[in-house]
Amino acid sequence: MATRYDCVVVGSGHAGSCAAFSAAEAGCKKVLLVDVCPPEWVGGNGYFTAGGFRTVHGGLKDLLPIVNDVSAKQAEIIDMTAYTRDDFLGDIMRLGGGKPDAVLAGAVVDASRDTIAWLAGSVGIPFAFSFHRQAYVVEGRQKFWGGMVLCTDDGGKGLIAAHQRALARAKVDVWFNCPALEITMQNGVVSGLVVEKNGERMHLPTRAVVLAAGGFEASPRLREKYLGTGWERAIAHHITNKSILSSFTAQLKVEKQVTGSSSPPRLARVSELLLLYQGYIPTSRRTGDWAGCHSTCWDADAPTQGDRHLTNQYTKSGYPLGIMVNSAGKRFVDEGEDHRNYTYAKFGRAILLQPGGYAFQVWDSKVIGMLRKEEYADDVVKRIFADSVEELAEKLAEKGLHAKDEFVQTINEFNLAVKAYKAEVPDASWNPAVKDGLTTQSSAKQLALPKSNWALTIDQAPFMAVKVACGVTFTFGGISIEPETAGVISAKTGKVIPGLFCTGEMVGLFHGNYPGGSGLTAGAVFGRRAGREAAKLMA
Repeated sequence: MATRYDCVVVGSGHAGSCAAFSAAEAGCKKVLLVDVCPPEWVGGNGYFTAGGFRTVHGGLKDLLPIVNDVSAKQAEIIDMTAYTRDDFLGDIMRLGGGKPDAVLAGAVVDASRDTIAWLAGSVGIPFAFSFHRQAYVVEGRQKFWGGMVLCTDDGGKGLIAAHQRALARAKVDVWFNCPALEITMQNGVVSGLVVEKNGERMHLPTRAVVLAAGGFEASPRLREKYLGTGWERAIAHHITNKSILSSFTAQLKVEKQVTGSSSPPRLARVSELLLLYQGYIPTSRRTGDWAGCHSTCWDADAPTQGDRHLTNQYTKSGYPLGIMVNSAGKRFVDEGEDHRNYTYAKFGRAILLQPGGYAFQVWDSKVIGMLRKEEYADDVVKRIFADSVEELAEKLAEKGLHAKDEFVQTINEFNLAVKAYKAEVPDASWNPAVKDGLTTQSSAKQLALPKSNWALTIDQAPFMAVKVACGVTFTFGGISIEPETAGVISAKTGKVIPGLFCTGEMVGLFHGNYPGGSGLTAGAVFGRRAGREAAKLMA
């Protein structure tokens, strides 16, 4: 007879790890975490992140006690503005076009600071200030921008390593190569989980199941189905051929069994099985943005399905310092619309919609040295240098630029517009740590597509460009939950399904775009709550 567990968590990523640890901390004596991946692929999307966390905070003094990378002397030259509840909730709602569930988003915001303290203290997550990603040195001072200031030591790798240590301390059992196949119910209440272990189906009796298995971004077929035509070409950051072959086999068996298809098995994440196929959770309510996802500027030469060593270093987030042009030599976004962590999750979509689905980021020598080495070093990306704009156009033609003359004209027109604004507002100064208003729009000259902030001429050799494509990180469509408990809501009754919880990217929280760092925070908030609620079912 299979061991009875007090709580079983599906998914070994950040959110699932939070749920499993929380359940054990709250009193569950036997907690099991299962994942379809092999042990060397532990961590899900969390492993591939930069480990950024967004939280409400009161400024530098509030957060200094939880970080480990700042000396007293360093603290004296840091400028960090407080980030309030209104700021955080306002960012989620603003970037989501007013569509996110304000109650659900508010639950994340209100619990964010306490959850960060829990992660740092109880779980043992090592936090640091994100100097390289979220601050610029301006007049000798480190100035943080964009609301998010925290990250984890060694990014996602450090985050998942810390979770693994915490789960071991809490004596949580972890089974890899173990897909979840079916949730069993008795009288409308969760009674167990069917998994496949060592090739055999096994029923695990339990009163609590927490779903934390991520979205459907790994499947080109599902991206095309829900996000639209062309999304099958996007680069999934976190899946490799090895993990596809080893991790999805059992779930593909389930898909074939349920659909009755005689065609070859195709990729499916557990979330599709949970949400789309009758018999798994037939009454779960969908929510979130099923046509939306986190899509970013990604190295066009990166492996098509991820790299566990470089992880998110293939991100190319330096576009606010320069411009982006498509294969027709035209700009297509306002690179200075907002701080990077408010635009990076949507500009990947903009790139995908360009001819060929790629673009070029371009800078001159004034800012090349400010680009993050983690993303733009020679051993990470193919950098293309030239001593003139015309020479750069020639070199980019070998990489897919189809309109050299238009490319040169675009840069010349851009430079004229920047100079016109500077002539009109001579006191305007460039400051990458704030939205400085240094723009291409003046009474003398205006571009059809402005650059609203950080507009500098591109006229000092050497010039540099890199080719970028669309990378997809996670999808926004998911399951509806009750915010205070993370309990899954039934579409049939509108009430929580007893014993069933959900957290992480399976929760439909965001729409269209989102403020960077809020995903990991949300996963921790709802994972912690799911674990606590699971423990209550032991009574």
